[in-house]
Amino acid sequence: MHTALNVLDPSSLLTAFGLIGIAVVLFAETGLLVGFFLPGDSLLFTAGILAATPASAAAHLPLAGVLVAAALGALAGAQTGYLLGRVGGPRMLDRPDRPRLQDAVRRAHRALDRYGKARAIVLARFIPLVRTVLNPLAGVVGVRTSVFTAWQMVGGLAWTAGVTVAGYVLGGQIPSIDTYLLPIIALVVVLSLIPVAVEWRRARHPS
Repeated sequence: MHTALNVLDPSSLLTAFGLIGIAVVLFAETGLLVGFFLPGDSLLFTAGILAATPASAAAHLPLAGVLVAAALGALAGAQTGYLLGRVGGPRMLDRPDRPRLQDAVRRAHRALDRYGKARAIVLARFIPLVRTVLNPLAGVVGVRTSVFTAWQMVGGLAWTAGVTVAGYVLGGQIPSIDTYLLPIIALVVVLSLIPVAVEWRRARHPS
């Protein structure tokens, strides 16, 4: 029985598109503002879990292929977002009709001010919404191309490899882990929102 594709469900995306889906989703989430809602963290973690399943399993993915597809999508997406910011300028991020986007822009600005360019570019990879916005924002505020490229590669590789390998290791420890995918994905989503909650609390109660 075929089920309808759900772009917010990592399992649905991976089943439908496999490695190509990983690259495309991460490219859209990190490079295009319209992709801010896509499940980057849970997609990587789920792909790592599926890579740990037996090769004979219907949903198995090769770990090397997942790592390459994820890196390509995340790195190309971030660089594209940066270039769009350089070309589009401030108007690209000035969207009062999208309050969540505006909140992410404010948090990305605070990250640049608080941590400096290099650390902010790396840390943003691990914060949903902020990793979508910070790339074009870096282009808008004039971060040098060489600086952005070097640090987005460090952050992109650390994020994609780290989350994927975490899923792979967990998948190898728990027999038939694919039967627990839904609660595990829900947990990953909750954990990925913790940095957002921390930043929101800091904004409400500055020290």
